Amino acid sequence: MNNQEQLELEAAAFRRLVEHFQSRTDVQNIDLMNLAGFCRNCLSKWYKAAADERGIEVSLDDARERIYGMPYSEWKSQYQKEASADQQAAFVKGKQHD
Repeated sequence: MNNQEQLELEAAAFRRLVEHFQSRTDVQNIDLMNLAGFCRNCLSKWYKAAADERGIEVSLDDARERIYGMPYSEWKSQYQKEASADQQAAFVKGKQHD
């Protein structure tokens, strides 16, 4: 595999991950954080950081919209649920291991 093919495969996998996150609105960010250690917000921040490293103008709001498939505020109002006490406790416990 050459560098271009690797880049294309990585880009395709990233696009599929984003599509998956956009289609699984039932999966809450706190659950992703508790199970995988990252969530849609993390991915948005990584996207923006990659743009910043390359001198490409991308706001955090634009990065979030790319990952969420809609403005973040809209996603939150439509899909985000209040975190349960158990979810919050797991999140805090996970943060202690970072």
